[in-house]
Amino acid sequence: MLIPAQKSGPLSAPRVLTSSAVTIEDLVDRAPSPGPWTRIVALTDAPQIGRRALNVVFALVGLLLAAPLMLVIAVLVKLSSPGPIIFRQTRVGVDRRRHDGSQHHWRRRVDYGGRLFTMYKFRTMTTAGDSAVQVWAQPSDPRVTRLGAVLRKYRLDELPQLLNVLKGDMNIVGPRPEQPKIFAELREKIDHYSERQRVLPGITGWAQINQSYDRCLSDVRNKLSYDLEYIERQSVAQDLRILLRTVPVVVFKRGAW
Repeated sequence: MLIPAQKSGPLSAPRVLTSSAVTIEDLVDRAPSPGPWTRIVALTDAPQIGRRALNVVFALVGLLLAAPLMLVIAVLVKLSSPGPIIFRQTRVGVDRRRHDGSQHHWRRRVDYGGRLFTMYKFRTMTTAGDSAVQVWAQPSDPRVTRLGAVLRKYRLDELPQLLNVLKGDMNIVGPRPEQPKIFAELREKIDHYSERQRVLPGITGWAQINQSYDRCLSDVRNKLSYDLEYIERQSVAQDLRILLRTVPVVVFKRGAW
């Protein structure tokens, strides 16, 4: 495992992200130069398959146990405000391309940083709030419905992502998937940000249980350090520890996420 070289000079001041800084079109035919983190050693195929099987089992058991609760939530979402029950949003997933510096491995017209997929959540905002504009949600976002605030507080809106796990878009544990436009801006501003895409994104993760909502670039940098630490140490045991720590963080608010 290579440790990234220390960068000299102060970090840029924290800045709240806006949705208009970078467009996807800005990334056409761009091939990022390899950095020290691009040589993170990948897991062998056997452990990958074993961990994937474990994630499928967790997702199936989770869906079976949560099915009655999800049915109740679906009815409440439908009755509490007009709009769909499930909110769908495009996110950036795992990047399985080789990162050895060879230009012929970068043949996509637009480099999104990973495979795009549709992430599912229970709708927590008004239909006017669930727009196509890609911006960070705020802790006290006025677009959130009263029911949505409760669902978000206890992360119940995330339950449909168990379907994403079954589809192979996500794991139970991993870095949180970001929206394409926000991902594009963060990749331009934060060194090694793309390296978090070397594993499947997750519903919970080491960064999520150690730090709450991102509000500025400094928060994202801190979360990135947790994500890279997770990638370095990832294992079944590590995933189980993170899952156990997720429970008190979500239910009793003993922690960040």
